[in-house]
Amino acid sequence: MNDDPQALLLSLFYGRWRSQTLHAGVLLGVFEAVGPQPRAADEITKSLGLDAALGLRLLRALRSLGVLKEHPGRAFSATEAGAMLRADHRLSMRDAILLREGPEHTAVWKHLPAIVRDGEQNGFVREFGVPAFAHAARDRSYGDAFNAGMVSQSNLQTRWTLEALREEDLAGVRHLCDVGGGHGHLLCRLLAERPGVQRGTVLERPGVIDGASPPWAARLGVAGRCEAVAGDMFEDVPAADAYTLKMILHDWDDAECLRILGTLRRRATGPKRVLVVEHVIPDGDGPDHAALFDMHMMVWGTGRERTLQEYRGLLEGAGFTFDGVRHPASGAIGIVVAHA
Repeated sequence: MNDDPQALLLSLFYGRWRSQTLHAGVLLGVFEAVGPQPRAADEITKSLGLDAALGLRLLRALRSLGVLKEHPGRAFSATEAGAMLRADHRLSMRDAILLREGPEHTAVWKHLPAIVRDGEQNGFVREFGVPAFAHAARDRSYGDAFNAGMVSQSNLQTRWTLEALREEDLAGVRHLCDVGGGHGHLLCRLLAERPGVQRGTVLERPGVIDGASPPWAARLGVAGRCEAVAGDMFEDVPAADAYTLKMILHDWDDAECLRILGTLRRRATGPKRVLVVEHVIPDGDGPDHAALFDMHMMVWGTGRERTLQEYRGLLEGAGFTFDGVRHPASGAIGIVVAHA
């Protein structure tokens, strides 16, 4: 924490300017045009069809953020962080930036003061008249951006999850189901690292996955052990020995979470385990990811981030026994573990 109050406030003041500058660079294709080797600014702006003078100013602003490096002769190269904003980077955050700082998510944030004052969440309903998932279904551009953004964020989330679960004993888990698992990135990585888990199933909304196997299955060599199923987690889920819920429960209020967990409890077999992956709000000082994500969930929908005790209460309310929480070294997320 910065001990200088004025410096702290100035840093916070510039926050949106930083993220919007980053969004502009990603949207305009700057990081696709700038590689690890220095390239002249006029070549970069010309290749992207940008105004030369204003494009140079954007490049210098991106340099100030640490995602570009400036060299003599008005040349620029990408830093390691900047390279992660390319679409072809294996840990690309490009689509996450485009979603988080895009028009829809920017628009709903303006409702935060009214939401807190009125006690009524869901900026999407205030702005667009329907909840976020309904808006994604009717607006193809937002739906595509949302799905791509979730895949992009999954790169880091999966890495954190695998690290946190490295010592976790999954003995007896032969069938693992990832509820709301997107394109299967987490599930397929788990299957690749845990040969004792014989098969996996991704449950997703209709239209998110097309085909019998999630896209990541073939890439990670687990296509023969993995399938994709379309369904509604509030109504039914595939029977499985264990379930992962990565960034799912934070989308919903407590009553909705209990419905989801109740469905899992009813269908669980064997060890009947559940692994809840979320930004857990720490007790006292800690990383601010969870508290800021909580504000996002407040304007995005009906959900929230929760403390460990609040997740424990939800799990026990649905008939599960709390086993503990696992964290990666960064503490960026928590995996709340329970069994029925």
